[in-house]
Amino acid sequence: MLLILITVILLIVEIFLPDTQKRKIILPAIILMALVTAIGFLPGTPGTMFGGMYQSTALSMMLKNILNIGVLIVFIQSVDWLKQDQNKEKISEFFLLLLSTLIGMNYMISSGDFLMFYIGLELATIPIAALAAWERMKEKSAEAGVKLIFISALSSGILLYGLSMIYGTTGTMYFADIAPLITGAPLQVLAFIFFFAGMAFKISLVPFHLWTADVYEGAPVNVTSYLSVISKGAAVFIFTIILYTVFSKIAVMWSEVIYVITILTITIGNLFAMRQQNLKRFLAFSSIAQAGFILLGIIGQSQLGMTTVIYFAMVYIFSNLGAFGVVGIISNRTGKENIDDYDGLYRTNPNLSLVMMLSLFSLAGIPPLAGFFGKFFLFTAAAKQGYYILVLIALINTIISLYYYLLVIKAMLLNNSDQPIAKFKSDGYTRVGLLICVAGMVIIGFASSIYEVVYNLSFGLY
Repeated sequence: MLLILITVILLIVEIFLPDTQKRKIILPAIILMALVTAIGFLPGTPGTMFGGMYQSTALSMMLKNILNIGVLIVFIQSVDWLKQDQNKEKISEFFLLLLSTLIGMNYMISSGDFLMFYIGLELATIPIAALAAWERMKEKSAEAGVKLIFISALSSGILLYGLSMIYGTTGTMYFADIAPLITGAPLQVLAFIFFFAGMAFKISLVPFHLWTADVYEGAPVNVTSYLSVISKGAAVFIFTIILYTVFSKIAVMWSEVIYVITILTITIGNLFAMRQQNLKRFLAFSSIAQAGFILLGIIGQSQLGMTTVIYFAMVYIFSNLGAFGVVGIISNRTGKENIDDYDGLYRTNPNLSLVMMLSLFSLAGIPPLAGFFGKFFLFTAAAKQGYYILVLIALINTIISLYYYLLVIKAMLLNNSDQPIAKFKSDGYTRVGLLICVAGMVIIGFASSIYEVVYNLSFGLY
């Protein structure tokens, strides 16, 4: 309700602001989002609405808070880009579209039945396509928007077809009512396959990942960061919840599916990331590989598994937004987005190089950054269920990922360039956003209380 309120407030302000003063909406939008984020951490009372279609629990409130923090960072990191001349008339649209998708994600996470889940999914997806096509005069951006809307329509249709089969075999759409009626009948298995395929598109799991790199490359960097972190995080949260509740009785079946998809996603994501020169495509395939690592927690099928998924997603938000923050500010100032453009970056912009290095080390799982603890817990969750070969394959892929992350770090720290990126000073908003990301990568890894809170809230879900 607070998100809807600030969306309405920004819409009213947009109506009365003349075109020459659209930039004045930036600071109020950030302040309002910060207030909503802070209010989210106040004690709340669990409850239900619309006959149980919408459910608010301590776990769902925490998941929303995680997404709110990520969106707030995206808002802060986008200021420098929004102030550019080509965006000055569309600033309010950026905030309104982002908030609309976040509201849809809230519906998804709090859904108590598949109808509310699907409404939230569509509300979270359609505005992102408009954001991907933000730079409509650029061919790649327009292509990204078209590809995303077509792929989203296809995946939503497949998912909805699966949901219709679930309704046909159970006679209800409510999660709590469906769970006891899942018997593993052939039509229910087919329904699950369609549901899984639809969600795999959203999370970019192999072989449903082919749209990811093109959309990430074509969309503006700040939109790409939102798409890769917030959108994917929300999809992972609700996907895990539904697997652990609705489809818990056929866990033996879906664990085998996830076993194979995990190996394919991690391996193919890593192998293709090694071949990329464009940093947005590089981070796209990196995010595909990271989605594969998240599946290690899901296949854990336990309270520990759910905890590790949430914990790793939290770490991933700070790590990936840190990397995209650096890519975004450099792209906005210089237009350079390739790895070899970063040759000698440390000599001209040491602080940005340091943030990029920490972010990539966290994504690679190098201690003592939070990414190491996130992957360690994921491996632990899978190993506790006896998936030792899967954990071994994941460990080998972690070593492979370290290689291509080091390629970027090598370019910044060791390579020389005749024309390195010139020294420039980031604006205050960007520095605050990057500082929050670095703090998150360090603090989450050492503050064991954060993990304990997530673990306690996950109790009883599985």
